[in-house]
Amino acid sequence: MENYNTSNIDNVLLLKGDDIINLFKNREQDILDLVKLTYKIHGRGDSTLPHSSFLRFPDKNKERIIALPAYLGGEINTAGIKWIASFPGNLARGMERASAILIINSTETGRPQAIMEGSVISAKRTAASAALAAHFLRDRQSLVTVGLIGCGLINFETVRFLLKVRPEIETLFLYDVSLEKSDQFKRKCQQLSQNRELVILDNPDDVFKHSSVIALATTASQPHIVDISACQSDSIILHTSLRDLSPEIILSVDNIVDDIDHVCRAQTSIHLAEQKTGNRDFIRCPLSDILNGVAAPRQNNSQIAVFSPFGLGVLDLALGQLAYQLADETNVGTRLTSFFPVSWLQREDE
Repeated sequence: MENYNTSNIDNVLLLKGDDIINLFKNREQDILDLVKLTYKIHGRGDSTLPHSSFLRFPDKNKERIIALPAYLGGEINTAGIKWIASFPGNLARGMERASAILIINSTETGRPQAIMEGSVISAKRTAASAALAAHFLRDRQSLVTVGLIGCGLINFETVRFLLKVRPEIETLFLYDVSLEKSDQFKRKCQQLSQNRELVILDNPDDVFKHSSVIALATTASQPHIVDISACQSDSIILHTSLRDLSPEIILSVDNIVDDIDHVCRAQTSIHLAEQKTGNRDFIRCPLSDILNGVAAPRQNNSQIAVFSPFGLGVLDLALGQLAYQLADETNVGTRLTSFFPVSWLQREDE
């Protein structure tokens, strides 16, 4: 899939966030298919995925910048790194919480081919991953009611992709600690669809009670949900924000993750459960096993299932490669010509 063009060997393509938004417009199915393929390739072991590196600050609790290097083989064949900052305090400044840069490297020469804004890609790959998990874990059961706890960009994109994979959805139940955010989220969702009922609820328990699938996308840095007894017995929780559920809850459910080794780090709820038990036996399988036909979608239809995705750099690379190819085909973006220096052998000595 890598686009190796010798005529552009000294050039680097620069893509802004708005470029990527336009390139990905109405391409939800393409993105879902690519995320599915990426998981399957990763599940087959045709990838290299070092652990993410967290840069934290001594006087800040929630703020961090994360480096995610990766290589993805198979039909995609790309490499690179995402450098993403999460600063929840930005929301009070009227800014987005997350900002990111994604660099795509050639697997032939190692040279950077593209530098692009990464937060749009990061949000879409996260949401598509969650929607894909919900779709396959739900299996042949219809999905009529969805709950969303945390009314920000990630859950908004999750709604977008859920409506694509499950058009039978009728009602969305919304909750956020900020009623203003809930109202804003409701208005934004109405732009996606006028045909669904959107209901703002006063507490998370009501979201659990009324929803077959619940998406958690908050800025929580430690577990704050200790009781999910209000959940329907066969419900699915998309634990996108990773640190909402207590380890006791994790140990009581059917756990599916994106990568076992990666998600058992950084004080995620899964990591806390591992520390509590001293093992990882409570994790049934990665999602790739289900997609590759190695594991069943559900272990027990009367047990709550929780999908905890750490967020894999291979997903960013796959979508970044798609953006790069679409931009190259449509002449979108800015070409940084002669980006690399001339050979040291050709330089004039000073």
